[in-house]
Amino acid sequence: MIYEGKAITVQILEDGIAELRFDLQGESVNKFNQATLAELKAAVDSIQSDSSITGVIVTSGKDVFIVGADITEFVQAFQLSEEELVAANLETNRIFNAFEDLNVPTVAAINGLALGGGLEMCLACDFRVMAQSTKIGLPETKLGIYPGFGGTVRLPRLIGVDNAVEWIAGGAEQRADNALKVRAVDAVVADDKLRDAALDLVRRAIAGELDFRAKRQPKLEKIKLNTIEQMMAFETTKGFVAGQAGPNYPAPVEAIKTIQKAANHGRDKALEIEAAGFAKLAKTTVAASLVGLFLNDQALKSKAKKYDKQAGDVKLAAVLGAGIMGGGIAYQSASKGTPILMKDIREEGIQLGLDEAAKLLGKRVEKGRMKPAQMAQALNAIRPTMSYGDFGNVDIVVEAVVENPKVKHAVLAEVEQYVKDDAIIASNTSTISITYLAQALKRPENFVGMHFFNPVHMMPLVEVIRGEKSSEKAVATTVAYARKMGKTPIVVNDCPGFLVNRVLFPYFGGFARLIGMGADFQRVDKIMEKFGWPMGPAYLMDVVGMDTGHHGRDVMAEGYPDRMADKTKTAVDVMYEANRLGQKTGKGFYAYEVDKKGKPKKVVDPEAYELLKPVVLEQRELTDEEIVEIMMVPLCLETVRCLEDGIVESAADADMGLIYGIGFPPFRGGALRYIDTIGVAEFVAIADKYAEFGPMYHPTEKLREMAANGKKFFG
Repeated sequence: MIYEGKAITVQILEDGIAELRFDLQGESVNKFNQATLAELKAAVDSIQSDSSITGVIVTSGKDVFIVGADITEFVQAFQLSEEELVAANLETNRIFNAFEDLNVPTVAAINGLALGGGLEMCLACDFRVMAQSTKIGLPETKLGIYPGFGGTVRLPRLIGVDNAVEWIAGGAEQRADNALKVRAVDAVVADDKLRDAALDLVRRAIAGELDFRAKRQPKLEKIKLNTIEQMMAFETTKGFVAGQAGPNYPAPVEAIKTIQKAANHGRDKALEIEAAGFAKLAKTTVAASLVGLFLNDQALKSKAKKYDKQAGDVKLAAVLGAGIMGGGIAYQSASKGTPILMKDIREEGIQLGLDEAAKLLGKRVEKGRMKPAQMAQALNAIRPTMSYGDFGNVDIVVEAVVENPKVKHAVLAEVEQYVKDDAIIASNTSTISITYLAQALKRPENFVGMHFFNPVHMMPLVEVIRGEKSSEKAVATTVAYARKMGKTPIVVNDCPGFLVNRVLFPYFGGFARLIGMGADFQRVDKIMEKFGWPMGPAYLMDVVGMDTGHHGRDVMAEGYPDRMADKTKTAVDVMYEANRLGQKTGKGFYAYEVDKKGKPKKVVDPEAYELLKPVVLEQRELTDEEIVEIMMVPLCLETVRCLEDGIVESAADADMGLIYGIGFPPFRGGALRYIDTIGVAEFVAIADKYAEFGPMYHPTEKLREMAANGKKFFG
């Protein structure tokens, strides 16, 4: 052993071959933190100083190679100035360069995952051999940055500009067959042959059969494209990628610009260009938000795993109420391996649920994500029934009947009679208090909320709602079941609307106020979509359904009369009374036609404007900025109240709930990070501009204290 650290060791094998091995102590994966980078420098120094070494293989002692940089260190690092960030990146690149410049051949043996800095370490090697099951990639653009350890320099010189742009701008993980096809790796072997293959490659290079210096040379030079070829390669891809990424995600296009700027330079100058661009992106609010989002997601998943110890095993589930929602829940459960009973009181309801599940499974087969035999197996795992005959074997029941307290009370009391004493009953209610619904049950400790979002197969979030009498086992079992279904669960405490709908309805309240002030709903939609929402509020209400929105608003008004009760007739009232319920009736704020793919396409309907005239109380000139503020202030303030009221445990939970539940713009990080980005004091000042609009626009006292003391929700 010529070097031994806590993350890296170097030992001499036979024939003078050195093995540089990554195996970070105390961690399940390898990652590049500052300590590991310092050890890499020391390890490279030890190899340089040993003249007996004839070649190097780079391996991992874990199930993965290296998953990338330690993201937890980004938050602190991104507080540095641009100049300091550039200097730090160049210092790291000096370590990679020193490794790349060793006087002996180097081979990376890539197993499991090699992402970000992990792949960049491989790119610094002369040769790369990859296990068949391994995936590699440069996902940094998903964090609002681009590769900073030489990825934008080495990759395009190895696999060509077009392929490198696709890998870097898209950020997707690449399978072994594709990596070999574009020559990102030199060989792909069976997983158990990886080490032998790496040793074989390095021996062939030592023997002169493979010219490692010739293999290395293109990475040190400029990109081999003339001026015309460069223009064609870069300008066309910039336009395409800009269209795909959109204006709110600058990193993919900036990565292309960086590759273009560095195209006519050798490695060292190109790395300086990369470092400058990386530092510029790292200082953006987009990077701060997306890095925060990644860390919040990791924290959320870690929190959910902790419930496993208390969770009961769900071997058989059931859903009450078929139809689209019930069919979606049944599909999600069965496709992830948990058999499920699907009960309804009507044959047509059951058929609708089965059709929904079959349609979703069929789409997976069409896209090659599932084999026909697997589809048949999943469909067989959904057992339709009109009776409670087999409910005695069920571990969890998801009630998904109509959103009516009396109906739910009756159904919940009924099903409790047929399930075993320790079975969990969960309600898929979107707004009704779990504590109130539990009043119908003899065993309220076994009752929780399990709120899915529509469409079930697409929306990642499940709110698990703890009622006043819900046991920890009931909560834990429901969380575990949600995770087993492939969902991201957030545990919230009980209140009308819980987290997501409680926050969403003040947003719709802001929209109703804008219509009353004479704003054109099409203009509002365009402004909010430009802000980053996947759809504007009018379009969203059409998708949700005017009846659902109307009912939800009444529940919210009863739960929070001080700020959400409003007797003024609104745009939603007008649409509801005209039976323009949105997409489900073909008309709402917009009218809907069926496109070539059979999907509803919105078109302008002049009749909607005529219907809205009675609720337009004034004609006020509003700027785009004012429209955003009137929409966002009540949503953000209600999120603050949810945190202060203990409905959610943390600011991270609140923000993730909004991103996963209602499509809050990810590049803004969530409502509370959005307040941080504006500045708490500035946000309070903005809210105070609209104090005349009532309590929904009034900051809480705690928020005012935060503003006065210069505090933030994050950091």
